[in-house]
Amino acid sequence: MRKKVSIIGAGNVGASLAQLIAHSGLADVMLFDIAESMPQGKALDISEACPLWGSSSFVRGTNDYQDTECSDVIVITAGFPRRPGMSRDDLLYANAEVVRESASRVVGVSPNAVIIVVTNPMDVMTQLAWQASGFPTRRVIGMGGVLDSARLRTFVAWELGVSPADVEAMVLGGHGDEMLPLPRFTTVKGVPIATLLDSTRVEGLIGRARNGGAEIVGLLKHGSACYAPAAAAFQMAKAVLLDEKRLLPCSAYLDGQYGIIGLYAGVPVIIGKEGVERIVELKLDEAEMKALEKSARSIKALIEKLEGR
Repeated sequence: MRKKVSIIGAGNVGASLAQLIAHSGLADVMLFDIAESMPQGKALDISEACPLWGSSSFVRGTNDYQDTECSDVIVITAGFPRRPGMSRDDLLYANAEVVRESASRVVGVSPNAVIIVVTNPMDVMTQLAWQASGFPTRRVIGMGGVLDSARLRTFVAWELGVSPADVEAMVLGGHGDEMLPLPRFTTVKGVPIATLLDSTRVEGLIGRARNGGAEIVGLLKHGSACYAPAAAAFQMAKAVLLDEKRLLPCSAYLDGQYGIIGLYAGVPVIIGKEGVERIVELKLDEAEMKALEKSARSIKALIEKLEGR
């Protein structure tokens, strides 16, 4: 039986993700949006490219949640994008209802799916999607860490003049200003960047990675990042569809790991067909642990703010 991925939200991220999946031929795609005829138009355009890619994927657009039934993976990208001057947290109330509605509607027709959340503020929206879906925590995952680490990998590669494919990076904590890149786990073909760059340059790269989304928003003026977020979500969906057992930094539910209880936050996890199959606990030093705890407190404060409204 062919695999099926349903994407909730046919904006720039959702449509870019649909294109990546269709191009790969990994699965059929259902592209959902509440905007009438828009997902159908984008799906038709992508479908007409499939013969040119040699892909057998079927891509459809819909305004009906029922059409997402029997999905193996559901990716929630729906929500309002960032605009210049906005933080991810500014989207809290605007996107909460969108994610609640999406998560609660898809689970009835795809009770065995894995949900991947892209909508910002991502860690909070992932927690919200888990609560609304009633799914086991392992089957609801947030995307942020894969994107944050990709941004850091890009900037390190540019700084050193090496291939981005040869750079690996690890990022913990919330997807936002208080994310925690780990320089000692950031390497070029196994060589730690601390041996290749001085601390000032490393801190500069980390700062740019933290500000990566806002930098793009500022340059675009209207709109926000879409290609890299879509590629990050694709890597996660592929890990589920092919049961790859990939080790990726994702927002996962912590129940005592890293000393954090009852909260979604970015940590390294093993992803396979069941979603999060294992959380990997790195041995952090005191400064790293304090930074992770600070990031977790920020996520928790936003959740409490949303619950208290």
